[in-house]
Amino acid sequence: MDRIPILRMGRFLIVTIQVDMHDRLAMTLQEDLTARIVQDRANGVLIDISSLDVVDSFIGRMIGNTAAMARVLDAQTVVVGMQPSVAITLVELGLTLSGVRTALNVERGMDLLREVLD
Repeated sequence: MDRIPILRMGRFLIVTIQVDMHDRLAMTLQEDLTARIVQDRANGVLIDISSLDVVDSFIGRMIGNTAAMARVLDAQTVVVGMQPSVAITLVELGLTLSGVRTALNVERGMDLLREVLD
């Protein structure tokens, strides 16, 4: 079964999605990420979606739900690298991703996590 790697960097977890997401992979990522938040006592999660050209309503909801689960586990989430076409699609689908912070790139995302958590 495919898995998306989750890297630890200090108190943060970094997820870089480099493959096309399908429903099963998104569910596995959600389970793996929530387990790692608890295991590593992480208080920040950065999800890089710069390789995704398309996000459907299910994947969009999964991102929002994953961020909500992270918040319950006392971790903040920042999504970085969103392509303009993905942003347009999410808005057209009516998905606001409430509670999800966004940044243009990994560097800005890490800065945002540090600001929020310090």
